Amino acid sequence: MNVMQLIVVACIGVGAATLLAGAPLAAAADAPTAPAQTAPAKAPAAKPEVAKGAPAKVQVDAEALAAMSKMAAYLHTLQSIKVVMETQRDEVDNFGQLLTFGGETTYKAKNPDAFVIDVVEDRKARQYIYDGKTLTIFAPRIGYYAKIPAPPTIRETLDLAYTKFGITVPLDDLFAWNRGDADHKNLTSAHVVGPAKVAGRDTMHYAFRQPGIDWQIWIAKGDKPLPLKVEVVASSDPARPQFEADLTWDTTETFAAGTFAFTPPADAKQIPIQSIAR
Repeated sequence: MNVMQLIVVACIGVGAATLLAGAPLAAAADAPTAPAQTAPAKAPAAKPEVAKGAPAKVQVDAEALAAMSKMAAYLHTLQSIKVVMETQRDEVDNFGQLLTFGGETTYKAKNPDAFVIDVVEDRKARQYIYDGKTLTIFAPRIGYYAKIPAPPTIRETLDLAYTKFGITVPLDDLFAWNRGDADHKNLTSAHVVGPAKVAGRDTMHYAFRQPGIDWQIWIAKGDKPLPLKVEVVASSDPARPQFEADLTWDTTETFAAGTFAFTPPADAKQIPIQSIAR
């Protein structure tokens, strides 16, 4: 499913397998240890398992789908946003134990053609800068950056980054829900859980399921249906690693000139980026 393509293109993990000069800059940790598996950054395009016997009945509540569509339609009306996400992400280490890493991701975005995304986690830090023409990926702790020629919109740029280079950013799926594709058809279950409080705000809680992924979302009630919390579980992994994000929104943010321009530090080194085979 493609659920910031729903927020800029909104918000779950930091990507995998972008190879820069032979090193996975986009995904690799700045720390030396490398867990075996990670909770999903975005819902993968998993192939449904072939069921034995009668196929499981798909149970998708129209009210839950309508809530996602209403949220997406509202997000698409926002011309500039700042979103701060407090995140917790599980990884399964080489001993089969779940490890949890905290982090903070900040989106600054201007529709339709600019963003800065700062991802700071326990084990790594990355910055993604898009100015309408170029996407730059910068690893400030190790001092390397790479540049990719980019299409003219946020949505197209995040699509290109993922399909060609394996780059994802937290919850990029949220902005793509109503982009005209059939992603919602991957759902095998969707239902309304009920009202809930998130950071003192009234929300409605929804639960969704698709092959390999269980996910929940809490959407603010009223005429500004912003997603305030998201949880994703890798249901196909016996350890069930989880990603959780709590979102704080500023929909009136204005940005100074130069916000979306990248000026490398004097000691930073540019390295080439390689596409991945798919």
